[in-house]
Amino acid sequence: MDWVLLLGRLLFAFLFLNAGFGFHLRQRSMAIGYAKAMGAPAPELTVVLTGLQIIVAGVLIVLGIWVDLAALLVIAFLVPTNYWMHAFWKMDDPDQKVMNRTHFWKNTALIGGALILFYLYQQFGDDTGLNLGPPSLFG
Repeated sequence: MDWVLLLGRLLFAFLFLNAGFGFHLRQRSMAIGYAKAMGAPAPELTVVLTGLQIIVAGVLIVLGIWVDLAALLVIAFLVPTNYWMHAFWKMDDPDQKVMNRTHFWKNTALIGGALILFYLYQQFGDDTGLNLGPPSLFG
């Protein structure tokens, strides 16, 4: 059943790798513009740094190396992203409100997934299979 955990890791990580490379880095000017419009602090810096953060997290999750650290990196990205980028409660436009509420709750579910990964690798890190390095940094 190790392949099930590997498949789950790959599917989970792909979202962050795609966002990091595809939006934060390749479409950096668009991402910075959106971050500015949402009032995020220091968007020129934070867009690049958070892009690198989620790329590192995604790579660690895919490889099965320090997955607990990667889960914390994901959480550290998603919590402020929800607050700054998907603040649906501040929006007047009904379409924007619905779209951002959906992203907010999707990110909240991803935080839950990251917490599960953190727990699994803290409790069972050495017993998880298909890892290319030490599965847990803190365990």
